[in-house]
Amino acid sequence: MFSLLEPPFLTRLRDARRVLVAGAGGGFDVYAGLPLALALRAAGKEVHLANLSFADLYGLDLDVWVDHDVAAIRPDTPARGDYFPERTLAQWLAEQDLPDTVYAFPRTGVRPLRDAYRTLLAHLGGIDAVVLVDGGTDILMRGDEHGLGTPEEDMASLAAVAGLDEVPVRLAACLGFGVDAYHGVNHSLVLENLAALDREDGYLGAFSLPRHSPEGRLYLDAVEHAQRCTPDHPSIVQGSVAAAVRGDFGDVRFTERTRNAELFINPLMALYFCVDVPALARRNLYLDRLENTALMRQISSVIAEFRDELPRQRPPRAYPH
Repeated sequence: MFSLLEPPFLTRLRDARRVLVAGAGGGFDVYAGLPLALALRAAGKEVHLANLSFADLYGLDLDVWVDHDVAAIRPDTPARGDYFPERTLAQWLAEQDLPDTVYAFPRTGVRPLRDAYRTLLAHLGGIDAVVLVDGGTDILMRGDEHGLGTPEEDMASLAAVAGLDEVPVRLAACLGFGVDAYHGVNHSLVLENLAALDREDGYLGAFSLPRHSPEGRLYLDAVEHAQRCTPDHPSIVQGSVAAAVRGDFGDVRFTERTRNAELFINPLMALYFCVDVPALARRNLYLDRLENTALMRQISSVIAEFRDELPRQRPPRAYPH
């Protein structure tokens, strides 16, 4: 039973004792899960962080690897270059005297990624709930929309976690509504997809990240820290969300990476939109085709082939108000 006094997403997590919060789309996606992880930890739960990584994980020392395709990134993990969101987050966590290991998965196809998840679950001694977090909303695309954003990593994560039937609670949370417009996502179609999920009891509501909450303050600090540590490639997604959490609005400038684009920072970006992973997977039109993929480029090929076979795409729709 759900109550107006508690978002359904949090109701689903109420009885979970051990939770894995994992970035679905790579890069800085795990930062979108940081406020959730902090809130769940404050509620007395054991929480672990993971991320599908864009870093050069295969160049890491052998002692970093938990097992095949699972790396345990700590504040002092050596790496090439400055772009290493998992280590940057681990360093920030250490500064806050919080558990400072962030697990990282290489960019693979669904089959090895699901195996990697199972390896990590065994390493952690069992997990009651997995929460996939997406910076943006393209994980909610079902495949027939005019634009899908950057679906490969999100779909690999969605398919991998949807197949973890041994985990009783599998959820997804999207933070940064609107940021995927730059990659062609039409957000009227996002809302249409959420409505369809709601009809199937797969939509678990939305709630905001308040800047004056402990989680909001720490999130803003973590994003600012990441921008300092990654000056040549700061996250546009997390920078946009942070600006929205601060109450900024409109074409807000926080990095040179957006100098040729017009941003629309607004309060909707600070909302978590939450769904049930198995329900989201059932709604997807091509996810079953990804089951036997081993490489990320195979996922790209499967999506392209599926799109070529579509008799028509759902056209973009203007938000009417």
